[in-house]
Amino acid sequence: MALLGQLIKSALDLGNTLTQDSNPPQQRQEQQLRQLLQKAQGTSFGLYYQFSELLDSSDIRKAYQETVPIFQYAAMNERWWQQQQNVASVTWPGKPDYFALSSGTTGKKSKHIPVTSDMLQSFRKVGIGQATSLANFNLPKELFETEVLMLGSSANLQSNKNHLEGEISGINTSNLPPWFGNFYRPGLEIASIDNWDSRVEEIARQAPHWNIGAIAGIPSWVLKMLQSIIEYHQLEHIHQIWPNLQLYLSGGVAFEPYRSSLNNLLANPLTYLDTYLASEGFFAYTARPGSMDMRLAIDADIYYEFIPFDEQGFDELGKLLKDPTVLTIEELEEGKDYALVISTPAGAWRYMIGDTIKFTNLEELELVISGRTKYFLNVVGSQLSEEKLNTAIQEIAQSTKLNISEYSVAALKNADGEFYHQWVLGVEETNQPPKDLAQQLDQALKERNKNYRVAREKALKNIAVELVSKEVLYDWLEQKKKKGGQIKLPKVSKPEMMEDLLAFLKTV
Repeated sequence: MALLGQLIKSALDLGNTLTQDSNPPQQRQEQQLRQLLQKAQGTSFGLYYQFSELLDSSDIRKAYQETVPIFQYAAMNERWWQQQQNVASVTWPGKPDYFALSSGTTGKKSKHIPVTSDMLQSFRKVGIGQATSLANFNLPKELFETEVLMLGSSANLQSNKNHLEGEISGINTSNLPPWFGNFYRPGLEIASIDNWDSRVEEIARQAPHWNIGAIAGIPSWVLKMLQSIIEYHQLEHIHQIWPNLQLYLSGGVAFEPYRSSLNNLLANPLTYLDTYLASEGFFAYTARPGSMDMRLAIDADIYYEFIPFDEQGFDELGKLLKDPTVLTIEELEEGKDYALVISTPAGAWRYMIGDTIKFTNLEELELVISGRTKYFLNVVGSQLSEEKLNTAIQEIAQSTKLNISEYSVAALKNADGEFYHQWVLGVEETNQPPKDLAQQLDQALKERNKNYRVAREKALKNIAVELVSKEVLYDWLEQKKKKGGQIKLPKVSKPEMMEDLLAFLKTV
């Protein structure tokens, strides 16, 4: 049976009829919340916050918002999730079989996010919804006879107490349905190789034996994998070995900085789709052609709330207010930044995951990830979101002809105690940078952000730019044992992290 047929069959088995629910989004979301509360009302969390009484409320969403506080990781983990590693039915019925180690950036300590069997079912629902949405794209029928290469973290999970743990991509790989094994590459054996370089080397060795039509993974590591395959087999482009490659599903970081580098490895254009998949859930995916913006998955056992990422929800340093404004799905506006709050069948309740999103089309419920609440450069009032940083970098890359695929920036202090922005740009080539590179970057940011322009006139005294090969940045990540999988170079670094990176650059 062709891959598309298997996906449709699996969708039907999950109760997904592949038809759009005609009810308004707010009604569908209320139903998701009701189902979550019903299932968890007997847990310690459900008893403490009286879920049974919330279920009898005339306005269940309002009652839920008034009763359960907003949680961030530290409080949720300390009070509830740590206990769930030893005791059953703390925030969700039973004990989680898995805990996801969330280590997307170079932070020293991983978060431990519970992953229950019901949460895995939510991942599958969204994944199958994304796969069946491919019918909206003009893809050749041959694609559905090919194989899918999913490049994630190691599927060799580690035992801890009564559960297994690893990065979410490794957990999902370990729980792929048996029938998908006929189409999934590199296969569980190769995916379980812990060392990133060894895993990629084995992928390169086996590549000629596969008929890859689609690839999924974080752009930086997919790019390195494809380069390794091309080098290993002395190819001019990847289509020499995978002529049916048609589709790339990106995720984890903004795709645009990698587009030109990826296109250089191809003979034929690909269809690019984006995904919003985190340790806490699979939230959105590109569902129609013409844009990589992603549709929010509102029928996958996840309830969403939204905190305006402005003075209604956060202070000038990006810290959550004591009593923030919290909106539901029918109260949103296009073009505004919101911090995402989720309630899920992993026992995450009103949990703020740290991402900010912006809806680009509310009729289609399409969004983009605009940044991180904690990685928001605003030490001296510059108010630079990751989205604004990405836009400025793309403009500089185009004007200077530099292929900038990685970057990081931090607010540091000079010898006089004055703040400046330190940038490190990772490029494909090692061309001599323009002498006015820092000035061009500074001007691009001033034109896009009046707060930055004011900050540069007052407290932000200067900017400094280091231009290095992107491979040097990957070497730094490897030195910190952070390479491959879901690991990402943080766009906005803490000062101590940037100082560590600058010290490393002096040694190479």
